[in-house]
Amino acid sequence: MGSQKPASLNEDKKFLTDSEIEIQRIYTELTHSLSEDAGQFPFTRGIHASMYRDKLWTMRQYSGFSTAEESNKRYHYLLNHGTTGLSVAFDLPTQIGYDSDHEMSEGEVGKAGVAIDSLQDMEILFDGIDLGNITVSMTINATAYILLAMYIAVAKKQNVDLKKLSGTVQNDILKEYAARGTFIYPPKHSMRLITDIFEYCSKELPGWNTISVSGYHIREAGSTAVQEIAFTLSNGKSYLKAAIDRGLDINVFGRRMSFFFNAHNNMFEEVAKFRAARRMWAKITKVLGATDPRAQMLRFHTQTGGSTLTAQQPMNNIVRVTLQALAAVLGGTQSLHTNGFDEALSLPSEMAAGLALRTQQVIAFESSVAQTVDPLGGSFFIEHLTDELESNAWAYIEKIDAMGGSIQAIEEGFIQEEIARSAYAYQRSIEDETKTIIGVNKFVHKHEKQSGVFKVDDDIRKLQMEKLKKLRLLRNQEAVDHALKKLEIAASSNDNVMPYVVNAVEQYTTLGEIADVLRKIFGEYKE
Repeated sequence: MGSQKPASLNEDKKFLTDSEIEIQRIYTELTHSLSEDAGQFPFTRGIHASMYRDKLWTMRQYSGFSTAEESNKRYHYLLNHGTTGLSVAFDLPTQIGYDSDHEMSEGEVGKAGVAIDSLQDMEILFDGIDLGNITVSMTINATAYILLAMYIAVAKKQNVDLKKLSGTVQNDILKEYAARGTFIYPPKHSMRLITDIFEYCSKELPGWNTISVSGYHIREAGSTAVQEIAFTLSNGKSYLKAAIDRGLDINVFGRRMSFFFNAHNNMFEEVAKFRAARRMWAKITKVLGATDPRAQMLRFHTQTGGSTLTAQQPMNNIVRVTLQALAAVLGGTQSLHTNGFDEALSLPSEMAAGLALRTQQVIAFESSVAQTVDPLGGSFFIEHLTDELESNAWAYIEKIDAMGGSIQAIEEGFIQEEIARSAYAYQRSIEDETKTIIGVNKFVHKHEKQSGVFKVDDDIRKLQMEKLKKLRLLRNQEAVDHALKKLEIAASSNDNVMPYVVNAVEQYTTLGEIADVLRKIFGEYKE
């Protein structure tokens, strides 16, 4: 009698995760042996033995808008309220290598992030912020080599020991071709720039994370959780192989690779996703020759899901962000950014950014979830989901490997098509109401009042253009021309371009001028 199922159970109804993994009514046994401890290969339970018992995750807030002056004010506000790391958002012209006075920049200057045209802007951006005592993550890809050079130049002006400089440059161009679109140069030349950064930083900035391989934007484009880790880790393999082909030691540069993942609402699937990704990356690096555990560890930053935020009933986003942040912590993230509740409407207001930070602090200091390692480990359900996510992700990676790797899979359109198919299916599920989104397709307010939104002044471009005009009048143009010529020669050869880019930015050469030199040598990528 005791083993019989309740008569009311509907066995025909299926429950699925967002990756369409079927969820059983109950799990009664482990599908994977938890023989390893946290901090041990393959790091399923976490990369550190004590995790947050010794040190909490870095609490970052992704911010950047308008001018360097305005963004600097926001950074000081966040630091004064307990942020322990900064993540810089750059506007679209900066991301694709155009100065603010370029015709392609019209209407976009300072809108999606901060406008950075020259070292002068970078100096203003970090005015009063000691780069020797904070970690800074920069979400930049096609022009990563220029922004990193500017950051180095600012650190040198602050007399910071470059050997102790700590931070991350995203520098992940493959996901731009697959999911986001802010690329400049063809893949071959973009990969050359990435390996130049690997090589340069291994000697000059040994504490710097030289790439943050991003699954975040793949997920934002509409992928499932399975596709997010599969495509991200496949891209990571491509970077590893490119560096190895360059003659770099995987046990050295492997320690400086990090990852950037999304956190969505399906909490248990998200926790399992992070655990599976760690286990998979450990296996990938080991096969490619990594023997140092630090080169086998998957370190990752998490940002809550921007695409999950709704413009309708935006206060509901506070709950969504809390659930997503909790999933990231339960999954063992190394750093975390929480979105503002108003980001579906505009850039986050100061109040929304402050509340997003407080969300992390409440989880860290009031929930007690940071007091034990891998708190959901051993759950029959979590272990089953971890295994299922890993198995399904390996199936994708095997397909990509058979094509010749991520670059070939992108050039053939395979990854883009898979993401598009998932995005379409997800949108259909919302429209036919098989998936519930509160305030969008259920519990809708027909006459909802919108709160005020934070807007960037349209005159920002004029301000940046004036700055550029004055800069070009005051700088040593002969030194600029000489620096650009040396960069052109280096780019045309096999020389590492980074020392020449650092020299160029120190002469107050603009971002667009540097990017144009490489456009001349490398050409531009057309889909």
